[in-house]
Amino acid sequence: MSTVHDRTEPEVPECAFPPDFLWGVSTAAFQVEGSVTADGRGPSIWDAFCARPGAVVNGDTGEPAADHYRRMPSDVALMRELGVGAYRFSLAWPRVRPDGGAVNPAGLDFYERLVDRLLEAGITPWPTLYHWDLPQALEERGGWAARATAHRFADYVGAVVDRLGDRVGTWTTLNEPWCSAFLGYASGRHAPGRTEPRAAVAAVHHLLLAHGLGTAVIRDAVPTARAGVTFNLFPVTAADPADEADRETARRVDGLQNRLFLDPVLRGRYPDDVLTDLAPYGLGEMIRDGDLDHIGAPLDLLGVNYYRDLHVSSVPDADSGPPSEWVGAEHAGFPKRGLPQTDMGWDVNAGELTGLLLRLHTEYPRLPLYVTENGAAFADHVDGDGVVRDTERIAFIEAHLRAAHAAVARGVDLRGYFYWSLLDNFEWAEGYAKRFGLVHVDYPTQRRTPKASASWYARVMADNGLAGRR
Repeated sequence: MSTVHDRTEPEVPECAFPPDFLWGVSTAAFQVEGSVTADGRGPSIWDAFCARPGAVVNGDTGEPAADHYRRMPSDVALMRELGVGAYRFSLAWPRVRPDGGAVNPAGLDFYERLVDRLLEAGITPWPTLYHWDLPQALEERGGWAARATAHRFADYVGAVVDRLGDRVGTWTTLNEPWCSAFLGYASGRHAPGRTEPRAAVAAVHHLLLAHGLGTAVIRDAVPTARAGVTFNLFPVTAADPADEADRETARRVDGLQNRLFLDPVLRGRYPDDVLTDLAPYGLGEMIRDGDLDHIGAPLDLLGVNYYRDLHVSSVPDADSGPPSEWVGAEHAGFPKRGLPQTDMGWDVNAGELTGLLLRLHTEYPRLPLYVTENGAAFADHVDGDGVVRDTERIAFIEAHLRAAHAAVARGVDLRGYFYWSLLDNFEWAEGYAKRFGLVHVDYPTQRRTPKASASWYARVMADNGLAGRR
């Protein structure tokens, strides 16, 4: 299983990142593991969602995904061959506490084997504790709209850290709570598929509370560990900056996408304007004494997932709803600008990553930043020579690395970059129709074929972004 070396690939960018810059790849449990009933794993909200007719493209499910649960040793060997410095993965809550209650030791055994295998390979484990796969039993008790779920999350975190805390130095509590709340409970485009705006707003607060409670558990169990959270952040611009209605829509969208999460975690309070926007949905009523102290407790790092920016208008379009995930800005429009797009239909606008990182650096309390996800889906195929020549992906990564480096050059404390994703995998509501991986997965055979981008990114990691030492 060797990587592709094609000397027609673009050169490695001449960008000198810091010597200790962390280079990695990311995956998520439900997207890669498969084996959805193995070793005591219980059903998640995504298993239930996939069973709904029409919920997922082609009726795809989390079985087999990339069969990582059974193929983990060879996948770690592949990462080692690529020269990956860190592997950002998530643990499946339904494996560890299948119904939100008793611990399933066999589920934890898998993650112990994974962590040990990574350490043996010289790869730093970067676990995420929640990447969207809530146990279905907890959803049936209210899901993230119920405050009790935050406390069950803390219980789950305790079980994981108790088993792995002696070998894991960095923990991420949540991945993209915006998606969990608004796609899951407002638009229903993701699991659990609910279209209840008030429940979505409750989910925001309870997810952030879960983050705070989980962070406290990590701190108590392993005082030397680093703890953080990962948000999907989007630079937001008005379609017509001179138009007051467009500017107001941009303010609302920025509030919902970015400041609703950044401000309570990094400043210990919700933004006043967002509290006003969400007052009809009861956000202020959900905040209890002490909640913001938990949510705003100091962190050691912030993960930034960046895929695209948002260009917004006050004129609704096909992406607006109903139903809409933009609770509080339901009539926002997202006009196209004629930019190149990925296979997901997302505009490619790498330069906005620089501005996003600078915003975090200048507007919020400073802490180490990591780009924890950045990647693109393209219509990849294995050619007659057995090669996937994904030059568009290489160009995408290079442009975003240059944008990240521009932020570093201006003083931003950016300490790492993780490509999404190591493997082609189950892309949520898109099923297996979209491919983000550096490694092509043929799902019927589970054959792994490193793409040209894998070879190119391996060279970037080996050279630490410095040309001339290939």
